[in-house]
Amino acid sequence: MFGMSVFQSVLERLKTEEDEQGEAHDEQLRPANIRGLNAGFVGSLSSSGTIDGGAVQRAYFDTASEAMRAPPIPAPKPVMPDHLSRIRPEQVAADLGLTDMETAVGLTDKRRRFAAENHPDRHHPDFRNNATIRMKIANMLIDEAQRRLRLMQRS
Repeated sequence: MFGMSVFQSVLERLKTEEDEQGEAHDEQLRPANIRGLNAGFVGSLSSSGTIDGGAVQRAYFDTASEAMRAPPIPAPKPVMPDHLSRIRPEQVAADLGLTDMETAVGLTDKRRRFAAENHPDRHHPDFRNNATIRMKIANMLIDEAQRRLRLMQRS
């Protein structure tokens, strides 16, 4: 073993273990012949060394032809939430609940709450365009309200 690479020493040890097990072990048809593992390619072994029948059946159906398989059940078509259809600026402003008495903290809070419900990443790809429009309008309205608030505070 000395003077060998790690890989060579592992190969030598595996060969020695294989020779120790003898040819009798090779004659047995056992799905898991790797020492230390209790599962083969098809399924789990029971304590008696037999293959779990359920695993064999699952493997059979996994490799069955398309004609034998049941047709896939189509996913239901997603339904657009009602609020995403409200994309006019006055509708978005009403959903935001903007008033003339807003504070900077209140506007920031409204922006966060609106984004939590309307951000495009939170919706099905089919509805992201409407969500994007709503977010753009909401951000524009809140930015304008913040600009007006700063002007009022200066005067």
